Amino acid sequence: MAEASELLDHSSAIVDAWSAPGGPAEGAIDGPTNRVTNELSVLDDGLGFVESFSNVVAFRTDDGLVLFDSSSVFTGRGVTDSLRAWADDPIHSLVYTHGHVDHVGGSGHLLADGAERGHAAPAVVGHEAVADRFNRYRATNGWNLAINARQFGPGFGGGIVRKDGTRVPFLPDDTAEPTQTYRDSLDLSIGGLDLALHHDKGETDDHTWAWIPAYKAVAVGDFVAWVFPNAGNPQKVQRYPAEWAAALRRMLAFEPELLLPAHGLAVAGKERVATVLGDLATALEHLVADVVGAMNGGATLDEIVHAVQVSDHLIRRPWLRPIYDEPEFVIRNVWRLYGGWWDGDPAHLKPPPATDLARELADLAGGAETLAERAQTCSEVGDHRLACQLVELAARASEDPAIWRARSALYLARAEHETSLMAKGVFTEAARSGTEHAAELDGP
Repeated sequence: MAEASELLDHSSAIVDAWSAPGGPAEGAIDGPTNRVTNELSVLDDGLGFVESFSNVVAFRTDDGLVLFDSSSVFTGRGVTDSLRAWADDPIHSLVYTHGHVDHVGGSGHLLADGAERGHAAPAVVGHEAVADRFNRYRATNGWNLAINARQFGPGFGGGIVRKDGTRVPFLPDDTAEPTQTYRDSLDLSIGGLDLALHHDKGETDDHTWAWIPAYKAVAVGDFVAWVFPNAGNPQKVQRYPAEWAAALRRMLAFEPELLLPAHGLAVAGKERVATVLGDLATALEHLVADVVGAMNGGATLDEIVHAVQVSDHLIRRPWLRPIYDEPEFVIRNVWRLYGGWWDGDPAHLKPPPATDLARELADLAGGAETLAERAQTCSEVGDHRLACQLVELAARASEDPAIWRARSALYLARAEHETSLMAKGVFTEAARSGTEHAAELDGP
């Protein structure tokens, strides 16, 4: 078990340094802020916090343990071991903050451990939309495995291979289904511990956060993750940044003194918690307002993407950095939510096949090789957006393996200059697939 003081001292030092008047001093303490160690810190009597992917929050009550989330199929065993080193009490209730697989996929490990100990199966509590999410995951298993491969690397996308050679599906078969659901709010009293569960939309439409008055704590799931809010993931279903900000404001109204997120560091102290929650809310509120204002003014999506920004004052803070999602992607999700999928460019409403356009432009430019050479020049001067657009046209217009290898090189160069995991993943995957295609074109 880790020392509670280390965790809270670490987060306190970071928040204090970066929220000081005038901004952080040179060399102000920084990360790491997402530590996947599977170690449990005892934050208070009866309160354990396991740092993992995702974190697990555990409350010890007279009727057994109350857990928020179960972590993922990859980390569930390590989380279970850490919990059992702290407490061998039966799990009375497992609360899902939402149905993402890194929050529910470890439930099989927890329940199997309890069964081995002779414990009764716990109540599994979640919003009523969790079941719909699970059904969608089963219907889109292949798509979601492919997304994970691009986002986190082939090891995650391929899933876990069973002894018979088959793969564990995106939503593991042993994931515990909710046994108790609610729509708007749910008050629970378990073994002397009172919990007030609240539903709000944010990263998902099935999200739960909780106020725990005995600890003056909020267990917030992915409403806080120590990264820029994941409200723009380009490969996932709709996210809700305005509703996300409103949920953060509702949490602030309780004046919490302890912040228990599903990713990143726990935070202690009313002012520190208010700073983190308030900064996240402010960033989202301003972003949504700027995008919607531009839409009302007749701007196209392209114009908005390249004009709207989050202030440098906020984006530099360790709990808002765009190292997973990024504001540009959130802008696109705001547009999708309020404006639909068409981006405002009439040529994009019913465009020609991408390959036909690429060939036509290559012919006009004097050949695909000319486009590829220009792409290389753009990359060398740091214009990676234009470089990748040009080399993509060249590759679509050509079956020359040299052009496809050039495409891979330029996407790798772009990935190195990106900050968000999502952008890095997509561009790295483009490089990998281009190299494979070039090898196919080379022949035996």
